[in-house]
Amino acid sequence: MTDAPMSPSREPHPTFTEPAAPDGGRRTKAAELPPLRPEGTEGIFSRTYAAATSSFAAVMFLTGLAALAVVPTLPTAARDLDGVSLFPLVAGCFVAASLLGGVLGGHWADRAGADRPLAAGMVLAVVTLLVSASSTSIWQLAAGRFVDGVAGGMVAVAINTAIGQAYPERLQPRALALMSACWIIPSLVGPPMAGLVAEWWSWRAVFYGLAALTALPALAVVALLNGRSWKAAPALSEEKTPRPALTVAVAVSVGAALGQYGVSGWDTRHLLFAVSGLALMVLFASRLLPAGTWRAAHGLPATVLLRGLSSGVFFTLEAFVPLMLVTDRDVAPVVTGLAFTGAAVAWAASSWVQGRLPERTPRHRLVVVGALVQVVAVVIAAVGSLPGVPAVTAASSMVVAAVGMGLLAPSLTVLSLAHAPAGRQGYASSAMQTNQNLGQILVLGVASAVFNAFLSGGSNNHIGYAAAFGLLLLPGILAAVLAARARGA
Repeated sequence: MTDAPMSPSREPHPTFTEPAAPDGGRRTKAAELPPLRPEGTEGIFSRTYAAATSSFAAVMFLTGLAALAVVPTLPTAARDLDGVSLFPLVAGCFVAASLLGGVLGGHWADRAGADRPLAAGMVLAVVTLLVSASSTSIWQLAAGRFVDGVAGGMVAVAINTAIGQAYPERLQPRALALMSACWIIPSLVGPPMAGLVAEWWSWRAVFYGLAALTALPALAVVALLNGRSWKAAPALSEEKTPRPALTVAVAVSVGAALGQYGVSGWDTRHLLFAVSGLALMVLFASRLLPAGTWRAAHGLPATVLLRGLSSGVFFTLEAFVPLMLVTDRDVAPVVTGLAFTGAAVAWAASSWVQGRLPERTPRHRLVVVGALVQVVAVVIAAVGSLPGVPAVTAASSMVVAAVGMGLLAPSLTVLSLAHAPAGRQGYASSAMQTNQNLGQILVLGVASAVFNAFLSGGSNNHIGYAAAFGLLLLPGILAAVLAARARGA
């Protein structure tokens, strides 16, 4: 559902007008663009915005379908390609590559407008589905998923940037809520349909089918974007924001991929890969983020940090709860599937609610509420890991956590656009996407280390799960405490 689960952002972001600067300074004026200023009570489907809204919604629907439908087929593909031991790499390289795609898309959007990275990402998504479908080895499949992650990162950041440029501030929450809602149907029908196709026919048919479904809409989006001027506006602000070098993004992305490979085994070689990956991320990740991110400096840095903390909590829950239900509770797959479906609906519903709140509602307070809801979800998951507690308790934690994400993810995006330097919405969106993926990788990695440490020490599985869930209380509480530092003007 982006801003989306172990996938690109479930809620994603054409250049027209821009929100007022929080410090009262000059904002970028749209260049060579038809005005898209609201008249009266215009909504996102009014005549002024209908074409942009419909195009973005179609892109997010297809992105969600492709991201969610292939997940159930990956274990079968890894088995058929004799690469089960490398499954963590196949499953995780999409997120790792999204780091690179997000930086590339944001930098490109600021230089040339949001249309080009969006169009390129859509075309690349079709190509990479064909690469994965024709895989003859596990390494080709991993390469296909990596390139797909690059495409997904570009699309997510380009849409976030486009929303910030196309809509006035009062309409941005509604547009973002619609982007989240576009993941509902894919989350409901994508995984089960893909599973049936893989079981009755072939996992390759899933990839080929998605490529065919995406090809024509991708061409339509490219034609629409080319038919309208979506130039990047020159920054009028004196402020200079450093543009991260592409090599830095590559280093972070490769480091994340190495880390994913490192956790696929526990011998010396895998340990070296894991350490090397972590070192690359530590050395280079800060260069992709606004200065002051790690110390939660007021404004954009704090907003970016909060995105990483909240995403890390949610996606770690989404990884460990299904694993516990299947391996420790012997729950039927349909229960796990219903948990994912419930989470998808809950995310979209709460996102819709935040989009209908009064315009003056402080966004940072919604972040506090969302973070506290996530803390409640973590407690539910920990309780659900104890023997004798019904398995549905743990499954419900995914739904509760999704409610929190639906409230805080769009709110953080709105705050990031408000804090973005003049003409640099792409930079802000890229930083948000980058730290979201870093949060997923790092929090999940630490939780996995804690879980395995308890297991290697002879503890029962439920103790390991409870410890991993308990660890998630720290980033959840920290997000609630630091939310005030992301306060808008």
